Amino acid sequence: MTSILELQRPLGSGFTAFSTAEEVLAGLDLTGRNVLVTGGHRGLGLASTEALSRAGALVTVAARDTGAAARAVAGLDGVRVEQLDLLDPRSVDALAARWTRSGRPLHVLINNATVFHRERVVDARGYETTFAVAFLGHFQLTLGLLPALRAAHGARVVNVASGSHRLSDIRWDDPHFARGYDSDLAYGQSKTALVLFAGELDRRWAADGIRGYSLHPGISVITSLRKGSEALHDLTQLRAMGLIGEDGEPVIDPEREKKTPEQAAATIVFAAASPVLDGVGGVYLKNADIAPVDARPLTAEMLAVGDVTSDLAPHAADPASARRLWDLGERLLAG
Repeated sequence: MTSILELQRPLGSGFTAFSTAEEVLAGLDLTGRNVLVTGGHRGLGLASTEALSRAGALVTVAARDTGAAARAVAGLDGVRVEQLDLLDPRSVDALAARWTRSGRPLHVLINNATVFHRERVVDARGYETTFAVAFLGHFQLTLGLLPALRAAHGARVVNVASGSHRLSDIRWDDPHFARGYDSDLAYGQSKTALVLFAGELDRRWAADGIRGYSLHPGISVITSLRKGSEALHDLTQLRAMGLIGEDGEPVIDPEREKKTPEQAAATIVFAAASPVLDGVGGVYLKNADIAPVDARPLTAEMLAVGDVTSDLAPHAADPASARRLWDLGERLLAG
């Protein structure tokens, strides 16, 4: 069997870091395709929802605040809103059950929602919330929607990860950071989990016509600024990282990962709908193509000089880790 690392070679999709979601979907007719996007009402999720809707897809936005979501997607053709709280197992099960009862096949599931906390926050189960939302909630939702994905006779599950996966492997002995919290490592671990999850899903479900993908969308500076107090970094940090100028305006430089929301959503919709990926699954994407591998360990010196890539780190493609994470997810869901 071909390993994920062997598949991690760009296909020559024809797209670049400058490509937008609309350009990736140009000429594609998604009429009749059912798409579910968690957190699809803001940021990159909203940019993806808008592009998929314009291409004819019937998009369901799953959100904790349905009122805010409804206002955000008002006027978009074929877009509806469903309630979902990824930290509440009953809410996750309820959405999966509603979808299954509807009898609708699910052609694309985009696991997009995430959180970031500077201080350690746990949910009612005692699970660290970055990991619980990004991985565990989406893992539960995806398992619950398996019948609908099978019914599509050719479905895709898209995990919106990040180059931040390079910051941390899974902390197998302390995934919930009970012995000391580091927000960047917690965020990195959650993104590694999404990459591993996509690979193992593809291994398990490809025979049912369900393919898994993970991706790095790029940094949408405009999205971070619009989030205000929910931004991953304050303005001082954004300026130090070169993401905003001294005038407070975002710096757009796609070749260095700094993108508009429409450019950052390009790889999401590429994973969701591009025929370029037909027959290929389990891979990690960036810039609307398969990303290469960068096996160099991330060091403090590399971070200090900005020598950081968003390419795939080998720890996020390890098949043994992927199987172990799936087993961990099942145990955590069982309580």
